Amino acid sequence: MSAELLLVEDDPAVRLGVGQALELAGIAHVAVDSAEAALARVKAAIPPVLVTDIRLPGRDGLGLMKAVLELDPGLPVVLITGHGDVGMAVAAMRAGAYDFIEKPFASERLVGTVQRALEKRRLSREVNTLRQAVRQRDGIDAVLLGQSPAMEAVRRVITQVADTAADVLVLGETGTGKEVVARCLHDFGPRKAKAYVAVNCAALPETVFESEMFGHEPGAFTGAVKPRVGKLEHATGGTLFLDEVESMPLALQAKLLRALQERSVERLGSNKLIPVDLRVVAATKDDLGALSKQGRFREDLYYRLNVVPVSLPPLRERREDVALLFGHFLAQAAARHGREVPEVTAAQQSRLEAWHWPGNVRELRNAAERFVLGVPGGPVDLSAGAAPGPVADPGAGTLAERVDAFEKAAIVGQLKASQGNVPAAAEALGLPKKTLYDKLQRHGINVADYR
Repeated sequence: MSAELLLVEDDPAVRLGVGQALELAGIAHVAVDSAEAALARVKAAIPPVLVTDIRLPGRDGLGLMKAVLELDPGLPVVLITGHGDVGMAVAAMRAGAYDFIEKPFASERLVGTVQRALEKRRLSREVNTLRQAVRQRDGIDAVLLGQSPAMEAVRRVITQVADTAADVLVLGETGTGKEVVARCLHDFGPRKAKAYVAVNCAALPETVFESEMFGHEPGAFTGAVKPRVGKLEHATGGTLFLDEVESMPLALQAKLLRALQERSVERLGSNKLIPVDLRVVAATKDDLGALSKQGRFREDLYYRLNVVPVSLPPLRERREDVALLFGHFLAQAAARHGREVPEVTAAQQSRLEAWHWPGNVRELRNAAERFVLGVPGGPVDLSAGAAPGPVADPGAGTLAERVDAFEKAAIVGQLKASQGNVPAAAEALGLPKKTLYDKLQRHGINVADYR
């Protein structure tokens, strides 16, 4: 694929002027004077962006656009139009053109449009590369997604211990994927054919803890008519996942500790010890070591569980993984709901990467679900008809950064209200058109997203 933008213009003076503007902006390009010459170049090497006049000798710019989009539907095509061609250009945008520029135009207008088209192309290629990477992954790499160093480290630890019987303690904020780690340890180890038993310690009432965890015999208590196999016994040969283990009352921690140390259980109402062979994976959002020093968690149980520690980073600390994860969740949601995978614009991608994701991967998955369904909502609202959501933590950043975020939101809101009409938006905002174009370029706002 060529690294040079392709410019198609039969007027030598216009071709020279546009070429100089692109060169001053540092944009590599090659210029030709006909659709036929352009099509030959595209067939040899598809450019990142095509800029073409509509009025050309022989085949016109619209015919050229149709031909190149058949070769690469994702190629951004910017049309240069005369006054009488505006209606034709609008129709062309509905057919797949990226944007159009009406003659006469300022060089800043052209360069700004081209730069946004190049950014869109870059993001599109990046997303395609990430999707290809997801398809090519297998094993643990296909489940625990992420290219960040922190996730690479997590996968290395899991790969090293998955085929052992070592107990694992997973530490991470809510929504970081602690149970996904537990499932990987089970599914990619020798216990995968046996039971995977998950227990939410926060949701287990103290009054039924012993019965649920250790089981009971008939007559052990009022209502105990039949024998019951407890969670630990049921997990024999497999994996016991203790989620939110920090919420377990101290009195119950002592009973659990004894069972884990001896690897045996005694059902309520029975004097018989039943051996259990299981791997324990515990998950917590709190520092159990600190809680044990405060007397809020048994120190001996902490050391019993903390054989192999795995720390999951929050999503805000691995922003390089946002695009990969979001693309993965889009594909999952689209398949689940029978929808097409929607395209993510450059502006939407920027908002995804800027948000601080307090709900971590779970919040990102929900955002992908809403985006596929076209439903507005959530702190990062990507739906076309919704008001722009916040692009950063409203409580973070310098005053200048907050002002920039407010300015960008105001411009985007007015562009949506004016359906992408830049002169109307400039008038409503009280700005000269050139100033607004400069701000659009600085904030990376693509006008075509709001038409």
